[in-house]
Amino acid sequence: MKTFSLTAALAAVLAASTVSAVSAEPVFNRIASFAVADNLPEGTDKNSVTSAEIVAASEDGNTLVYSDSPNKAIGFIDITDAKAPKAGGSVAFDGEPTSVTFAAGKALVAINTRESFVKPSGMLAQVDLASKAIDTTCDLGGQPDSIALNKDKTLAAIAIENERDEEVNDGAIPQMPAGDLVLLSLKDGVVDCGSIKHVTLTGLADVAGDDPEPEFVSFNSLDEVAVTLQENNYVVIVDGKTGAVKSHFSAGTVSLEGIDTKKDGALKFTGEMKDVAREPDAVKWLDDNRLVVANEGDWKGGARGFTIFDKTGKVLYENGAAFEREIAKIGHYPDKRNKKGVEPEGLEAAKFGDDNLFFVLAERASIVGVFKDTGAEPELLQLLPSGIAPEGAVAIPSRNLFVTANEADLVEDGGGRSHVMIYERAEGVPAYPQIVSTEKDGELIGFGALSGLAPVKDKPGMLYAVNDSFYASQPTIFTIDATAKPAKIVDALRITRNGAAAQKLDSEGLTPDGEGGFWLANEGDADKLYSHAIIHVNKKGEIEKEIAIPAELRAGEKRFGFEGITSVGKGDDMMLWMAVQREWGDDEKGFVKLVSYKPSSKEWGAVRYPLEKTESGWVGLSEITAYGDYAYIIERDNLIGQAAKLKKLYRVALADLKPAKLGGALPVVKKEEVRDLIPDLKALNGYVIDKVEGFTVDAAGNGFVVTDNDGVDDSSGETLFFSIGTMNAM
Repeated sequence: MKTFSLTAALAAVLAASTVSAVSAEPVFNRIASFAVADNLPEGTDKNSVTSAEIVAASEDGNTLVYSDSPNKAIGFIDITDAKAPKAGGSVAFDGEPTSVTFAAGKALVAINTRESFVKPSGMLAQVDLASKAIDTTCDLGGQPDSIALNKDKTLAAIAIENERDEEVNDGAIPQMPAGDLVLLSLKDGVVDCGSIKHVTLTGLADVAGDDPEPEFVSFNSLDEVAVTLQENNYVVIVDGKTGAVKSHFSAGTVSLEGIDTKKDGALKFTGEMKDVAREPDAVKWLDDNRLVVANEGDWKGGARGFTIFDKTGKVLYENGAAFEREIAKIGHYPDKRNKKGVEPEGLEAAKFGDDNLFFVLAERASIVGVFKDTGAEPELLQLLPSGIAPEGAVAIPSRNLFVTANEADLVEDGGGRSHVMIYERAEGVPAYPQIVSTEKDGELIGFGALSGLAPVKDKPGMLYAVNDSFYASQPTIFTIDATAKPAKIVDALRITRNGAAAQKLDSEGLTPDGEGGFWLANEGDADKLYSHAIIHVNKKGEIEKEIAIPAELRAGEKRFGFEGITSVGKGDDMMLWMAVQREWGDDEKGFVKLVSYKPSSKEWGAVRYPLEKTESGWVGLSEITAYGDYAYIIERDNLIGQAAKLKKLYRVALADLKPAKLGGALPVVKKEEVRDLIPDLKALNGYVIDKVEGFTVDAAGNGFVVTDNDGVDDSSGETLFFSIGTMNAM
């Protein structure tokens, strides 16, 4: 079995992205994102927590329906124009929808109505698409999870999970009552509640066999149902017509190599785990004999890949850590989850044109892998950016569409909302990723939380970037080849202090010192014992000097400090300029400081910079870089999605940067708007990302922008990296 062979596959895809669209193969690109909050009933607080967990499509492919657990509802989206989805209303229930599918113009909704974990209950509701009326309800006799229909939509299978209470005995099973499988018939799309048949699944699994917890179901064309028992680490094949168990087998274990196993603020893909339980979640048939399972590994495992079995349980292909490693190369690896990895959870399979495809949803990485089923080892075609925590997906081959439902809604923390995202397959090139990493000395270069950019002298298209304190145990200066499409991280210089990874750094900007080393802007945080400072490192990445801010600045210091650094002049005349992100205690409201430091004389100074005003959130600076006769500055609000109003690039004439001494009156500089970055941030048809953190101009005069993905922590994980063209024309 091969675990790393997908590397070459994705590399080929990325290389192919330079081919013109005329000769390009069909690819998926995101064409729209729909915020679930836009479908809340009239009068509902738009800041209510929402979710899109499982999604299905009507037979004509023009309507989506998703389950919204927090609001005990299903929502409808009109995608007649897939690039402009419209809210289609919702239907509420006396319970929590867990899964949904379509038959004959009606939505079939599995609903959890339990009183408690020990008194599970549930029902199946049939909702008319046109009238939104609930036509029929059936008592399911337990708490449902997944629902699936057979090919001709005459049979339904529902996994009755009767899930465990994770607060009891650390979530260990058995915890009664046991789950089972429900089968029922449909006639002309109408469910027959009287046909319900309960299929007992006890006595099969090696782990807690008396307490099966069915998770996911899927039909093949022979009306056989594959059922995953996630906590039991087991798969059962059932005859959907008779309810007879045809085969059953353990999902087994997998050993992993080349993975990050420590939650330590560093990305080191050199570890291994032996004999990890796969713990299958979603399952899809690839044909009548082969099925693919997503190995969530969320309980005891950490399997982080997927496996293809035949229906006797023989392993035909094991992905191991390959999918996860490809995800790490595009900056989506969730270090805070590294014991359990990217958590593959959802699956979809469909035929697009001549290609049999399946889609693997990595919930914790917010990525979807698009794989071509070859009959043997699958081929990784693309990695698609999704919203936060993709859980469900549906393919609509008749319209060349693919849709994801992303369940996490971080509105209470000011983060991204739950979204349904739509992708279209067409000739062209992948729009994402925009930046990828390579290997150094045989080891994968992990990256994320990029917070500053700087040019490589005399090398057009070559840039430096630095990460922030999310990777506190691995502060790094990266070298980026922006001439490649997508851009490539080709080197990583680790920042050290006394021979070890430098601690207490939050590097938010960098600028070359002209001698192979760098000046870094360090943002302070008293709670973490970080200091506001300027750091000088040599060409080996060793810290040679740490310059603390003077008493005049410390007197007014606050948490949001230096967010960028640039240099003006040469030799003894060289001046460093740092942008302070937000107002400090001695600043007039609406003004922040641009602080100067002259290394040759150790003189400090500052000017005042006027901030834009917005109706909500705060406004601050994220970057400063000098080029030509100007200092370019990123000014932004801290808002995300539809709430985001200000993400702009301004410039200040260097001639106006005349610093006054600290502690006295400071001159106010004039600024000029250069570019509104919000259209750029919308170009990939996702929601507007909060943190536009880095900007620089390369040796050829081209401007580049990068966003900070917060290390994929409560974030979609997307890193946007793009050029805004020549600055000489602006």
